[in-house]
Amino acid sequence: MTDPTSPPTRDPTHDPTHDPTHHRPTTTVQIGTLRLTGGAALLALLAIVGLMVALIVRTRPAFGASCLWVSAALWIAFLVYWSRAARTASAARSTEPAASRALHQNLLNLSLLLLFLRLPGLRTRWLPDTAAWAAVGLALQAGMFALAAWARRHLGRHWSGIIAAKVDHELVRTGPYRVLRHPIYTAMLGMTAGTALVAGRTHALAGLAIMIVAYARKIPIEEASLRATFGDAYDDYRRRSWALVPGIF
Repeated sequence: MTDPTSPPTRDPTHDPTHDPTHHRPTTTVQIGTLRLTGGAALLALLAIVGLMVALIVRTRPAFGASCLWVSAALWIAFLVYWSRAARTASAARSTEPAASRALHQNLLNLSLLLLFLRLPGLRTRWLPDTAAWAAVGLALQAGMFALAAWARRHLGRHWSGIIAAKVDHELVRTGPYRVLRHPIYTAMLGMTAGTALVAGRTHALAGLAIMIVAYARKIPIEEASLRATFGDAYDDYRRRSWALVPGIF
């Protein structure tokens, strides 16, 4: 997040407080406490793709199987984009306990699985199986993907997948951050809601509910960290912006 009044960037390797364990992220896949990088991460991503394909085949919706395929493809594209974009992030020191980070990651993983996995007792259809609802869901998902990419572009090297204090951390107020403090979280929730509309069944609603819980839990923790980092500047920014949805929250 970028503030034009921030100090100039310095090379962290010339900083006496620099910790060499604060490495620059590479392609990464994390499942709970298991963290894979590089080639192992790419193999894990392929396994995730295969699992999503298997779940869709197992679900076999009466209409719009292709729509659920498109929704899954959007998620896969999002995961690939995000993994590659993480390479440009700057060094970071996590300010969130490992157990908290693992809990959040597990909630996200469970949410994404439930979007496509039609479990017994969660197969009831809550939306009619029509092209109209599928189109609305896909449009919402694609739009939220674009929002996430826009926000990520404005964050630049200050992005982090964890709650962390960055080297030369700056407060970004450009692009979607002029209005929203957490546009990437808005995008994640919106993409999840889009898939729930495409699926139209209660298992996907359960996935959406878990995603909401994950970010309802994470946002207060992150805002406390940002307030500790930026002080009055963040309080002023908070008064002038919305957390997730303009005019609502």
